[in-house]
Amino acid sequence: MEHFVVSARKYRPQTFKDVVGQQAITNTLLNAIKNNHLAQALLFTGPRGVGKTTCARILAKMINSNGSETGDEDFAFNIFELDAASNNSVDDIRNLTDQVRIPPQVGKYKVYIIDEVHMLSQAAFNAFLKTLEEPPKHCIFILATTEKHKIIPTILSRCQIFDFKRITVKDAKAYLQHIANEQDIIADDDALHIIAQKADGAMRDALSIFDRVVSFSGKNLTRQAVTENLNVLDYETYFTSTDLILENKIPELLLQFNNTLSKGFDGHHYITGLASHFRDLLVSKTPKTIELLEIGDETKEKYLEQSKKPTQAFLLQAINLANECDLKYKTSKNQRLLVELCLMQLASITFDGEKKNSKNYIIPASYFKNKGITPIAIKIPETKEEEISIENTEKKPIISKTPEATIDIDTLPKIALKKEAKRQSGLSLSSIKTKKEHSIKQMDVVINEDDLPKDPFSENDLIIVWKAYTEDLRTKGKHNLASILSIDIPKVNDTTIFLEFPNQTNKIELEKNQYDILSYLRKKLNNYHISFEISVNEEIEKQFAYTPLEKFEKLKEKNPSIDLLRKTFDLDV
Repeated sequence: MEHFVVSARKYRPQTFKDVVGQQAITNTLLNAIKNNHLAQALLFTGPRGVGKTTCARILAKMINSNGSETGDEDFAFNIFELDAASNNSVDDIRNLTDQVRIPPQVGKYKVYIIDEVHMLSQAAFNAFLKTLEEPPKHCIFILATTEKHKIIPTILSRCQIFDFKRITVKDAKAYLQHIANEQDIIADDDALHIIAQKADGAMRDALSIFDRVVSFSGKNLTRQAVTENLNVLDYETYFTSTDLILENKIPELLLQFNNTLSKGFDGHHYITGLASHFRDLLVSKTPKTIELLEIGDETKEKYLEQSKKPTQAFLLQAINLANECDLKYKTSKNQRLLVELCLMQLASITFDGEKKNSKNYIIPASYFKNKGITPIAIKIPETKEEEISIENTEKKPIISKTPEATIDIDTLPKIALKKEAKRQSGLSLSSIKTKKEHSIKQMDVVINEDDLPKDPFSENDLIIVWKAYTEDLRTKGKHNLASILSIDIPKVNDTTIFLEFPNQTNKIELEKNQYDILSYLRKKLNNYHISFEISVNEEIEKQFAYTPLEKFEKLKEKNPSIDLLRKTFDLDV
């Protein structure tokens, strides 16, 4: 059997031009060699498989090359590779520093490549400091690491640092296509894209995956073969899931998720992939952001087509739900149920958001002109089961919604307008919120403001009504609100009532109940233009922070006998 060389070794770059995705670093090193500006200590740092050791070897060969060497010359006598993971003691570094003193036998420089340098012990780092700072003229150190943060600052300060970046999916796919052409392999664009994505920015991983998939599928590399061999979820899974979600088909959606689990996929993997799919759909809705999609052209067309179906609001809510499920997955005791619940919520977004078709009525304005009647607008509150009855009056009102249908004016005297909604428990938070919103909106269910009563009233009139309402609250057991209303005496300017409270809590509590208070005041004073202006004054709060002596003086004013009691028993205040 012929010896097989893996692609990661077979296609290892031999020059800086062959290095994938690190043009900034390779150009810098080439210019440094050309201009004789190369530092004697270099640190290559970055993720695995992005070309750190490869660039170190290419650099070691280039600085010893004078143009007369053969192509396979590797200057093995001048290049020393040290694995710091297994040679991390002080003795290993001492042996290294002893070798550094000996000049090279062939070439100009001795190059020491120390891989995984972060694995050196603290003592080894300290033993290496002096040699690294002042190496002999014939010696160059190239340190490589994936974890720069573990290297002590004194080493970092003595090195010229080069940060290698992850290989982009586009660059990795282009290089895989080049290798496929070299080996006469027919590869789908989407198949290579999945391999590049799976590699997660590491070219070495991409080549290893490529070899594995080629061994499985032979000379024809298809997307189906790649997804089957790598056991990754195909785009089609998420396209189908999204269609089922948009169509509110919960049973089919749960069956598809069960089928996905039966193939050996993890629920966490599925839900994170679904969140990414929603993100890609959101990106596809705007032409400017389509370039953010790192996918093949064929798949991009599918994204553009499906992105037209959901709204932006739906996608934002869907991403939020999927992200919450992702965050809770690891701590959940029933992970499958968590994902299924998330899927049911996703499939219920558009279903719950549907607004039932209701008949909307409008009476043409021309009808009232012919009758000599001034129309009065009535706003219909959007509540659960509230009805508004319009009594027969001299002025026939007009009900404004949308101009889709008309009703006869003779049917107006006793019309009940009802908006349907789902039933809610009277004790639920949502029902309480709905009632509160209804009480607010009831303020808007009024006739034309110009026709509302606006009787003048004095500040004394207001105070009398104010005190009466406060006493009524105490009678009903609402002592907290009654106490808040007693803190300040209301002042009035035209129809605006000014109130000042010592803290924000009092203000918030009054704002919660202002609609009931305003209804009472407007009715009693026969002025429906009254409004509140509430402010907070911290100086008032200080007045209420009484000292023990001030409390005693207050009590003494109410009952002078308390002072006699204190003197009799010689009590301290």
